[in-house]
Amino acid sequence: MEKIFNNTQIAFALKSDTELNRAYLLFKLIANQPLVNIGTALTNFALKGKLPVEGLIRATVFDHFCGGVNEIDCLTVVDKMYTKNVSSILDYSVEGKENEAQFDAALQMTLKTIDFAAERKALPFAVFKPTGFGRFELYEKLGEGKSLNPSEQEEWNRVVERFDTVCKEAHKRKIAILVDAEESWMQDAADDLVTEMMKKYNKERVIVFNTLQMYRHDRLQYLKDLHKMAKEEGFYIGMKVVRGAYMEKENERAKMKGYPTPICASKEATDINYDAGVSYMLEHLNEMSIFVGTHNEISSYKVMNAISQLNIDRNDKRIWFGQLYGMSDNISYNLAAYNYNVAKYLPFGPVKEVIPYLIRRAQENTSVAGQTNRELELIKTERERRKNAK
Repeated sequence: MEKIFNNTQIAFALKSDTELNRAYLLFKLIANQPLVNIGTALTNFALKGKLPVEGLIRATVFDHFCGGVNEIDCLTVVDKMYTKNVSSILDYSVEGKENEAQFDAALQMTLKTIDFAAERKALPFAVFKPTGFGRFELYEKLGEGKSLNPSEQEEWNRVVERFDTVCKEAHKRKIAILVDAEESWMQDAADDLVTEMMKKYNKERVIVFNTLQMYRHDRLQYLKDLHKMAKEEGFYIGMKVVRGAYMEKENERAKMKGYPTPICASKEATDINYDAGVSYMLEHLNEMSIFVGTHNEISSYKVMNAISQLNIDRNDKRIWFGQLYGMSDNISYNLAAYNYNVAKYLPFGPVKEVIPYLIRRAQENTSVAGQTNRELELIKTERERRKNAK
């Protein structure tokens, strides 16, 4: 198969020289683990001390990884990406909320993004996290099979109501809704709830998507079991397929509590599991829709190859590729140039509120072997190409 992801002219067509240079400096910093640790500590210190650092953060890491402070603010980025056939998913990336007022606020923001998306072709999806709508401990308790006390049951009923309100609105507005995955010890309860939403709202087409974290060795069997249920009960499956984002935390907890880790034994085993999950879905596309969430070039080529071998149209609306804004533009824009469906997760929110997300992005880039170096290599290639073209 033709190697398309080295085309930096397409990858960075929307970036000015200034933006390209900023991206280069940013990834150079992220590549340095001690600097990331120091920067994280200084940022937290400055925010706690109410020092005026938001402007600096906005002009650097925020503008690279986020679309804006609110949904209207994101439109410039949304419209710009869509000129290259790359869609957006507005992701309200405010984390760590734990009370009912905050959960209701997250609900209202999600409903707002659904309505906002329904008016714009460039926004085919909306998204939310389960813990945006309810306390982590509730999911955990239910996942462990424990009974809720009356107060907790009332609280859980409100969580269910928030899920249903969002999925009902998404169904009404014909906007697909992605439900992110989180830690394994709360995920069973979230999975059960999302499955109920699929049964209710995926009768005619896929509206509700759950997320499969394929670094978990049990997820392929989970998908197959869900498929059997879907055929028996008459609903379509929607899945965003990712590798996963909580590996260190998962392994540490398993070791501390003395149970077998749910995480695959190696990176190679994760890759095999990931590709197997994607292949299974593509082979059963008449009953499923898939959102291929990956920054991995090899996996992307495998999906492209499978699409070709199965004689599926590249722009079949049951198949989407997705990457995070500010990362892997060589994958996103080159796929879009070849007429595949592509959507970038576009985080937004008040600068101060989004900082936990930005810190996580920096730390993940530092810890993922090769990711930051690949970004730097591509940026250097494009800078050299532009220099020679002048």
